[in-house]
Amino acid sequence: MLYPPGFHLHSLVITLGRIAYYTADQPSQPQVVPPVEVPSLSEAATGDRRETLVFLHGFGGGSSAYEWSKVYPAFASEYRILAPDLLGWGRSDHPARDFCPEDYLTTIQEFLENTCDRPVRVVASSLVAALVVRVAIAHPHLFHSLILTCPSGLSDFGSDYRRSFFAQMVSTPVLDRVLYFTALATEPGIRSFLEQRQFARANRIFPEIVDAYLASARQPNAEYSALSFVRGDLCFDLATYIPQLTTPTAILWGEKAQFTGAELGRRLAALNPQAIKGLDVLGDVGLTPQLELPAVTIGLIRRFIALLSAAQ
Repeated sequence: MLYPPGFHLHSLVITLGRIAYYTADQPSQPQVVPPVEVPSLSEAATGDRRETLVFLHGFGGGSSAYEWSKVYPAFASEYRILAPDLLGWGRSDHPARDFCPEDYLTTIQEFLENTCDRPVRVVASSLVAALVVRVAIAHPHLFHSLILTCPSGLSDFGSDYRRSFFAQMVSTPVLDRVLYFTALATEPGIRSFLEQRQFARANRIFPEIVDAYLASARQPNAEYSALSFVRGDLCFDLATYIPQLTTPTAILWGEKAQFTGAELGRRLAALNPQAIKGLDVLGDVGLTPQLELPAVTIGLIRRFIALLSAAQ
């Protein structure tokens, strides 16, 4: 998987396995195969007293920390940056088992507890952004603020993604793995997923993006986490949790996000105006504005950081 110049690969062992993450602690050069990993270092151990900004990728065919790689370098001079591959994705461990929401609630909580000594600002995407809301409700002391892009539990307000035709098809034993290896974890499959699920405009999908997603999708046992997501095993109703959120939050929504349109964002934000300080809908963008229009996303994150700081 590709990663930006100036960032280095670290690893951290938590309860469920090894988490790989990127941080700008040593100069490095962009390459497909990262250098030898070094053990995790906490904020105190590094002596870096800057605020920490954590970027968490969403889920999909071949997702990884690459999703934010065009955005987080812009903040590296001001913040200590952490960009992990979540369990089952990218270069982190890929346990050969099905996943549930509790696995990622634990992963996010333990990652923050083991790498950060103070409340942090977290930027997160889609279903993982919804999971971060749940972690922030259970452990508010870990968070300074949240910036979320298209947060959705994919079963919000009583809807149920698991009833969709595709989710039902992928829930069929044997057929699920056949579909993964012949249709999903292939160059055409990745490109189709990005075009139909994540991007508003196909001409914004560069070969590097496809290559990065494909490299993640082809990691050994990568099918377990991916199929857990596609089947809907990780889905829940975010609307039942949003009213409990107390961490200052801002939301960015791609106007053309598939399956989770901007109206969903407005409904979720309206459930808790005390915590949700801002909602911006970005036109002509899909589910991942951080890849589709990274420069615009950087500007909006900066504005949200200022907004949330002023609100505290």
